[in-house]
Amino acid sequence: MNFKRIVQTLSFIGFLVFLWLAAFPLTEFIPVNAFLKLDPVVFLGVGISARSFTPFMGTAVLILGLTAILGRFFCSTLCPMGVTIDIADWLVRKASRKQSKPLPWNLKSLKYQILLFILGAAFGGVSLVFLASPLSLVTRLFSLIIYPVLYLVGGSALTAVRPLANFLDITGIVYTHVSMLRFDLQWFTVSLFIGIFSLAVFSPRFWCRHLCPSAAVFALISRRPLIRRQVTKECNQCGRCQKKCPMGAINDDFFVTDHSECIVCMTCVSVCPEKAVGFPGQSINQDGHVGKISKDRRRFIQAGASGMGAAIITLTSLNHLHGDTGPGRTSNPAVIRPPGALPEKAFLARCIRCGVCMKACPTNTLQPMGLFAGFAAFFSPRVIPRRGPCKPTCNVCGQVCPTGAVRALPLAEKVWAKIGTAHILRHKCLAWEFGKKCLICDEFCSYNALDFKMVDDIPVAVPFVDESKCSGCGLCEHNCPVQARAAIVVEPMGSLRLATGSYPVRGREIGLDLNLRRGRGDRLVHYQEESTILDDTGLPPGFSK
Repeated sequence: MNFKRIVQTLSFIGFLVFLWLAAFPLTEFIPVNAFLKLDPVVFLGVGISARSFTPFMGTAVLILGLTAILGRFFCSTLCPMGVTIDIADWLVRKASRKQSKPLPWNLKSLKYQILLFILGAAFGGVSLVFLASPLSLVTRLFSLIIYPVLYLVGGSALTAVRPLANFLDITGIVYTHVSMLRFDLQWFTVSLFIGIFSLAVFSPRFWCRHLCPSAAVFALISRRPLIRRQVTKECNQCGRCQKKCPMGAINDDFFVTDHSECIVCMTCVSVCPEKAVGFPGQSINQDGHVGKISKDRRRFIQAGASGMGAAIITLTSLNHLHGDTGPGRTSNPAVIRPPGALPEKAFLARCIRCGVCMKACPTNTLQPMGLFAGFAAFFSPRVIPRRGPCKPTCNVCGQVCPTGAVRALPLAEKVWAKIGTAHILRHKCLAWEFGKKCLICDEFCSYNALDFKMVDDIPVAVPFVDESKCSGCGLCEHNCPVQARAAIVVEPMGSLRLATGSYPVRGREIGLDLNLRRGRGDRLVHYQEESTILDDTGLPPGFSK
């Protein structure tokens, strides 16, 4: 294994390890979101759409600086998307048993048009980085597809060996439980990557060569790198280097290299029988011609203008989340953002839909959104309390977010990051509608936000929500025993979202009183209604009428 392959392997393993460690409780000294900060499209698209370039994006600038010296080294050594595509290319070619052939038309300029489309939308105030950022896409694949599959396989394996473990009295296995993670829009993500991987039928690394906007940025920076491919006079023009080049960067005369397309994978070095190809640091003596991107400027102008047009259409959509509640503005009650999320407009500008916050969430409550709140919010994270509550003593979503779309709040401040307010559907409540005693919502509330009072014509005390004490965590909704939709639900009404400043200070100013009950902050007992039999009163065992 050569040095380049060793670096590539170690980098990919590091990416997987960091992603695995992006979970609750978080290991603070490990930069689990480090790879997401390396993507120049994230740096440019988020910076322009949010109208601010934050210091933590400086790592992307460092990568661009190294690219000017070393060429597109990132694509062949550090990019986990590139490694994933290499593996997929090998599997596709092995399955088809046919040598991939380049398309008859030149698509090298397509990635530049995609880049300009994203930047055009960003200038219009809409972030479409999530559509094509390679680091966002590959993180989404492993976080929301591969990771849950591994948990499913692990849980199935435990189920299979549990009888044997019980017979052998191996209690560690008998009582081990693997929680099954489930995410929405799985088929969309799977279909997207099937399409990307299937492009190997046409040429190796099709995504990297023709579609990746980050590759376009690297190509522009690396048009004349200091360290570049050289061919000596020992070349016998056998053509192996050109045939094996995964990026199609070698000219027909074999001496000329399109350095903007070369990813420094050194395949040409390894296949050359005469050892006539190398990557020394000195300048080359042969023609240092650099392949140029398409001269048709009109297409690039059209791509940028199309991005601006997409932003305008998105901003004028009725369902677009404008971030305020003024007259005429729609606000979807199902859109509950994670605690510490920036105000909606800034949140959507910064969120790259990488899925790492969803993967890290310990209760699986964070789920990707569909199109019901507009295209600009597509695949952004939202809280679904019925699926799982927002754990009061967890702040991992803000800690792993690479762009600051969710603020990294200390736990003492996160308690005050109100994400919504619970309200009771009286026509479904066991106490209000059926006159049956039920205290489950109060039992699970960590903020003491429920009061029970006697009212006329109802034989039992009924619950009322104290909005000033409710954080919207959803423990009540998640554990409510009423089937289908819960009798107490959380909506984003009254949510507190700050770009800067202190949540406790602002919360007290608007009359909030958010304090955890003693001993309740870490209580997350999950009431599984499918495994609980209601007695003849319609209540769970242990609750009297």
